[in-house]
Amino acid sequence: MRMTFVAPLLAAIVAGGMSAARAQDSDAGAELYVQYCATCHGPSGRGDGPMSEILNATVPDLTRLAENNDGAFPMLEVIHIIDGRTGLRGHGGPMPTYGDIFTAEIGGGEPGDRGTALETRGRILSVALYLESIQE
Repeated sequence: MRMTFVAPLLAAIVAGGMSAARAQDSDAGAELYVQYCATCHGPSGRGDGPMSEILNATVPDLTRLAENNDGAFPMLEVIHIIDGRTGLRGHGGPMPTYGDIFTAEIGGGEPGDRGTALETRGRILSVALYLESIQE
C-alpha cells in the first residue's frame, strides 16, 4: 500500500507538479551538495572546489549542465551519475559512488529493504533537483 503512494509522489516531483515538494527537496539537496559535492565542484557548482586543484580529472561546471544539453536539464543522467551504481560513472570513474555511500550511512538495510532504497533515492533526487535549480 505504501509503495502505491510513494511511486506517484516521486513521479509528480520529477514531473514538476509539486513546487513546494520540489523546493523542499532542493533545500535538502543544497545541504547534501555542500556536504558531499562542494569540495570538488565548489560552493557554487562551477568546478572550482579546493580538491579540484589536485585531481587528475577536470571537475565539470555543474551550473552549465542544461546549457551543454541543448537547454534541457539531463535529470536522469545526473541521477545515474550521482548514484554511480548503474555503470554510468561521473568523470570516467573518480567520482564517489554516492548510491553506496548514502545506503551505508542510512544503515545499509537488508537486501530488498525498501525504506533504505527509498531514502537513498530521495537523497540522490534531492541533489539532482538542487543542481537543476542552479542552472545558468
